[in-house]
Amino acid sequence: MKRGIQIAAVMLAVVSILGCATIDIAGKAGFTKEYIKAGDFTLLSYQRFNKLSDKISIYIEGDGRAWEAKHRLSDDPTPSNPVALKLAALDPADNVVYIARPGQYSPTDIPECNSKYWSGYRFAPEVIDSFNSAIDILKEKSGVKFVKLIGYSGGGAIAVLVAARRSDVNALVTVAGNLNPKAFCAYHHVTQLDGSLDPMDVAKAVTHIPQRHFVGSRDKIVPFAIVESFVKIEKGENYECITVVEGASHNDDWGKRWKELLLIPL
Repeated sequence: MKRGIQIAAVMLAVVSILGCATIDIAGKAGFTKEYIKAGDFTLLSYQRFNKLSDKISIYIEGDGRAWEAKHRLSDDPTPSNPVALKLAALDPADNVVYIARPGQYSPTDIPECNSKYWSGYRFAPEVIDSFNSAIDILKEKSGVKFVKLIGYSGGGAIAVLVAARRSDVNALVTVAGNLNPKAFCAYHHVTQLDGSLDPMDVAKAVTHIPQRHFVGSRDKIVPFAIVESFVKIEKGENYECITVVEGASHNDDWGKRWKELLLIPL
């Protein structure tokens, strides 16, 4: 019993530290925190609306700390390194929103959804429905007409799946995006995401959307071939929408050049 209490105390301390770091990043960027009840989930968002505009940039977080080890699921998927939030904080656009994934940054410090939603069901239909609902709420709040989606890692899969269901997405950007989950799971020798939708199935449905896919040259988590396989289905042998960022790994180095990368045409 004593050991269990000690472990719980340590976990709460870690969550507290991560929460403070996240608040610091968001605060410096002028973001306002808001939990959005959308469909089956309550999603953490950080929002910055500077002026009336016809578009909004929405950043979607990666899978976070979904696994403690290769075959041991985490109790809390809140990311220790919120890459998408860091990128959102650097975006100079007038209207920017960051959205975390289900189970991340729970207001009670205990994930409010089943752990399957950061495992085999991380891209489940109800997850995509939730993000669609959240975007509808944000559009109504801000009065914008168009949406730019930026997804990091597993958030890239979410961005593609959401974009395929909407008619208002005028830009699609992924950073180290897991755009081929089946190939990703095979590459890492882990169980397939049987409860999830597959971005590969909707590749043709988003081909009309201007897009850019960034891949780190040192990324061992989502290597170039994963993104290449998605673009090949979507655009054949035309890989002009892929940009390899030299020296970037999966979790590091993106923020150093993000403002520069944002200037690359879609």
